[in-house]
Amino acid sequence: MNTFDSTSPRHKAVLVIPRIRVQNANAISSPITWGFPAITAFTGLMTALERRLGRDAGMALIGVGVICHAFEAQVTTSGYTKSFRVTRNPVLADGSTAGIVEEGRVHMSVTLVFDVLLSDACRGKSDRYSLAERVAEELGGMRIAGGSVMPPLPSAPPHPRRPTLELVPDEGQSDEQHRQFRRLSREWLPGFALVSRDDVLQHRLQLLKRSDPDATALDAWMDLSRWNTRAVKEEDPPLYSQPTSVEWVTERQAGWIVPIPVGFAALTPLYPPGTVGGARDAHTPFRFVESVWSIGQWVSPHRLTSLRDIVWLPDNSCHLDLPDEHALYRCVNAYKSAVSPVQSAQ
Repeated sequence: MNTFDSTSPRHKAVLVIPRIRVQNANAISSPITWGFPAITAFTGLMTALERRLGRDAGMALIGVGVICHAFEAQVTTSGYTKSFRVTRNPVLADGSTAGIVEEGRVHMSVTLVFDVLLSDACRGKSDRYSLAERVAEELGGMRIAGGSVMPPLPSAPPHPRRPTLELVPDEGQSDEQHRQFRRLSREWLPGFALVSRDDVLQHRLQLLKRSDPDATALDAWMDLSRWNTRAVKEEDPPLYSQPTSVEWVTERQAGWIVPIPVGFAALTPLYPPGTVGGARDAHTPFRFVESVWSIGQWVSPHRLTSLRDIVWLPDNSCHLDLPDEHALYRCVNAYKSAVSPVQSAQ
């Protein structure tokens, strides 16, 4: 992806596909997390979309951001404990299923924001309008995180529904860039954008190492993924006849912090095409992988400052120093919070 010659797309632009209603998306984002689909589902959608459009479209997709407007998990509602209404897809002609893994489902409404490059032939206003309409039409026939794209409900609020493709001002016009992003981000309200908070995970690991030098990143990730209630001794010393009393305090997270999968780590060497039985594509090299997790945060779009804050990029090239069997395929996001994890903890 994104390998072009000198005549290839080079003009920076932003493509917005607003308020996509998705039905029955996969809500089990990894073996140990559930909720909103993994961000890899959307970077995979971006790759599939670019292949559908082809190089003749004059547009290269660089990264994708997601704003969630509505989320309705398909779970049982009786009793205190909720369970997924799981399915196995797809259903074959005889009624049996090909899948061996059961899926939890969710209905949701999302806005997709693509960081793109345009060719000279697509810079005109009418050309950009036609290209945005074509992308929306292609997306309407695709699966998003395994879910089906549905038409808007007649009763839906009159939010902007037309796709837009706008040129981004040059790097030297930072004020123009800022004004453009502020205008676009207001159109994404109400909603929450998923951003990366790797810094929060690293800060929590440093805190844990103060009391346990053997603490690992997994310990820090688990500590951020649950409710932690700690016993705090009362300041006034008790009388000799009374036991020491404590107050149980539930730790509050700064912001809407969530554990998320961000990619995959290799478990095996890369096998040549067609050498692994049952692979979907016999013309592409194959490798077994496992999920990689980090910490994310849901942030209201009006708190973001630039397109870089919201866009996730597939990063498969910055770990070439690792052995082949340790290859890492992960998604990265450049969001930097105005409040550091140290300030948040105070």
